[in-house]
Order: sequence, then structure tokens, then C-alpha cells
Amino acid sequence: MNPWIALWIAIVSEVAGTLALKASEGLTRLGPTLIVVSGYGAAFYFLSLALKAIPVGVVYAIWSGAGLALITVAAWFLFDQALDVAALGGLCLILAGIVVLQFFSKSAQGIG
Repeated sequence: MNPWIALWIAIVSEVAGTLALKASEGLTRLGPTLIVVSGYGAAFYFLSLALKAIPVGVVYAIWSGAGLALITVAAWFLFDQALDVAALGGLCLILAGIVVLQFFSKSAQGIG
């Protein structure tokens, strides 16, 4: 599997697990709890696949940054979390950092 695809699957899985964690009400609701467990399980599995070919620092930076940005935006829509100008600016900086790492960093290009 392409390591970049594995990384993005890991990110989406972690975001789904985290959003379900809120909906699980302290792991007391079965459906959301099952999504939490499967989401985090898939996230770590696909993260391990990405780490076979992409340096750990690059993987972690993209995984945590993209996950943070996606969870924040999803929480804005799903849970009415307030986002002010500073939060939106910070999210833009995180996304810019991910783009730089993925497309311009020689560290990220050292796949093999």
C-alpha cells in the first residue's frame, strides 16, 4: 500500500474515533464505543504501515496536525464548537505546515 494513502486513512480513522469518543458519553454507549475502538485500532494499524516508508517525524507531524484540524472543523459543525479568528488562523498555519512537509520537505521525499 502507498504509505501516503495509509497515513491519510490513519488520520481519518483517528478523527472518526475521536468524534465517536465524545458521542460515547464516557464509553457508556455501545455503538459509539465500538466506533472508538475500531477507529483507533485502524488508525494505529495504518499509521504503522505509513511508518515503514515515511520518517517518523514527518508522519507524526502530518498525523497530529491534520487530525487536529479535521477534528476542530468537524466539532464546529457537529458539536457547535466556537471558532474565533485566532483559531481559524492557527488551523490555516497547521494546514500550511502539512503542505510544506508533504510536498516540499526533503525529509518527506526520502521514502523508500
